[in-house]
Amino acid sequence: MNVKKLICTSLSAVLIAAAFSGCSAAKEPDAPPIYSPSYDYVKPLGRTAIADDGSLWLVHSGTGAEFTFNGTKASITMEGDSNASPSAEGNLARIAIYVNGERVVDDTIDAAEKTYTVFESQEAAECDVKIVKLSEAGNSTCGIKSIEVTSEEPIRPAEKKERFIEFIGDSITCGYGVDDEYRDHHFSTATEDVTKTYAYKTAEKLNADYSMVSMSGHGIISGYTTGAKVPTQVIPKLYSKLGSSGGMYNGKSAITMAWDFTGYTPDAIVINLGTNDSSYVKRNEEKTEEFRAAYVEFLKKIRSSNPDAVIFCTLGIMGNDLYPAIEHAVSDYTGETGDTKVTAMMFDVQDQNDGIAADWHPSEKTHEKAAEKLSAYISEYMGW
Repeated sequence: MNVKKLICTSLSAVLIAAAFSGCSAAKEPDAPPIYSPSYDYVKPLGRTAIADDGSLWLVHSGTGAEFTFNGTKASITMEGDSNASPSAEGNLARIAIYVNGERVVDDTIDAAEKTYTVFESQEAAECDVKIVKLSEAGNSTCGIKSIEVTSEEPIRPAEKKERFIEFIGDSITCGYGVDDEYRDHHFSTATEDVTKTYAYKTAEKLNADYSMVSMSGHGIISGYTTGAKVPTQVIPKLYSKLGSSGGMYNGKSAITMAWDFTGYTPDAIVINLGTNDSSYVKRNEEKTEEFRAAYVEFLKKIRSSNPDAVIFCTLGIMGNDLYPAIEHAVSDYTGETGDTKVTAMMFDVQDQNDGIAADWHPSEKTHEKAAEKLSAYISEYMGW
């Protein structure tokens, strides 16, 4: 694992006596306050949930939290899920922690608890701390258990950005293999990094908060297949859930928990699905029609939960066979519902000269090109 400026990593010896509702009372005299990662203290990133013990559950790629403080020291205690052990290498939750935009921790959660000292200085400084889960939900999840800071004032949530974009996708959106330059290598959460994807980069270019709902191998009517249809790996069935199957966290699985759309109001939603469906459809006319019809129904489902968002339907980075069917679906949906806040955009197919990542997935350079195209399209369409 590539660890950049990992200041301190250890199994936590901190004894935290209760699920926090604020600062813990269980601390030594004159010890720094210990905060729960509640929404009173942190800005959640993506689809997160407060667990029974007060920790913040991170599920999908890109989920996390961000807060600010003015002080001399900060430490973060992370929790692993039921899969968190060294024997689960390749399936562990990978996280990054940033301080003032610089990645100071890059690690996988291979234990029940791990504590990271992310900032320490003799003089107080204003710090923005961001914790991001780099890997996807299907293999593992993790949680932020507590935040300990030395500062005169309490920590506070980072400011929300003016814009908010939701990205719905598959392995491309997860950043599958982006840190592995060998196309014949296979999946590992250790080589996933959502911050290097077109989605994360698009949000940054447009100065927008984001949420990723992305799962490798999933599609609209079928997951990736070398033969028979895989109807269990489809995003429409999981869109209303907190996440997909993965490790149990505090005795719960994200796939069993409904996502609460209350207060969740994206300005734009980007769908990038169809790549895995292509492995099943294979340009078959009847299967293509099945895909088109299911896409229309998925648009209706998204709209029912997001009445005001503009929906951008995309495809093409790893092949564009089904893009005409997506254009057809958008046209049919608009004609049937009268909803004109839906549009389609085709990505350029990846160029091998820009590098190919594990299992023929896009390189960071390809993601950057895709982000440039998508952000320009959204900006023009939205008047941003």
